[in-house]
Amino acid sequence: MKNVSLADVDHVDRAVLPIGTDYPPGHVLDWHEHRRAQFLYGATGVMVVDTAEGTWTVPPERAVLIPAATRHRVRMLGVSTRSLYIEPDVIPWWPVSCTVVDVPPLLRELLLVAVEFEIDYSLSGREGSIAALLLHEIAEHAPLPFHVGIPAAADLARLCREYLAAPDAGVTNAEWAARAAMSERAFTRRFRSEVGDSPAVWRGRARLLAAVPLLRTASVSEVGGRLGYASPAAFTAAFTRAFGMPPSRFVASRQGGGPSRSRNS
Repeated sequence: MKNVSLADVDHVDRAVLPIGTDYPPGHVLDWHEHRRAQFLYGATGVMVVDTAEGTWTVPPERAVLIPAATRHRVRMLGVSTRSLYIEPDVIPWWPVSCTVVDVPPLLRELLLVAVEFEIDYSLSGREGSIAALLLHEIAEHAPLPFHVGIPAAADLARLCREYLAAPDAGVTNAEWAARAAMSERAFTRRFRSEVGDSPAVWRGRARLLAAVPLLRTASVSEVGGRLGYASPAAFTAAFTRAFGMPPSRFVASRQGGGPSRSRNS
């Protein structure tokens, strides 16, 4: 099924509904939730998924597992998605919060095949076997650390979401504390109790997450400079330390425009 609304097919008696959707650049799916769990795979582009608890940046050719009935918002940056909407009772192992995962070649090919199914695809034979195999493959997912938590307190959450929208290496703890009408020490203690990291550590990770969509259209050197790093080497080291892979993995190739998959890049 391609470019159809889940609301129009949610009633169909299939545990797994595969839907492929093409989005215009910069499209935002505003706050919503699904009765079913969602496996949201970006075949192209970068997705940014927000919930009340955090923000997940989904690099090209990765996916995010969204639990059933989770209110969320998705920003699409040049994205063509392949989604699976899954009845919650068939996946008791599904994570309780959003999780970014890698998508190995077999899973990717299964997704591309599944979105060509008719709405009432046969449960026996090839199509039913592919649907069942998709769930087995997803169950083997390896979580990737492309997220930051958002504090529950409204004033702290506002500071964090504003920073995510416009990361600035020059922002200090003192500035944030002043905006919260607190001493710097009290503010830092309160922030750490909410999210588990100091404000400075949180901002550093948020800046690195912001690099992922920027790398679609700019070089490692350009992105590192834009985010306030002293050199490309410093940016690369920080990015690799945070995410386990260098930023060059996400630079669009000159030939095809897709992300680099080379282990040596």
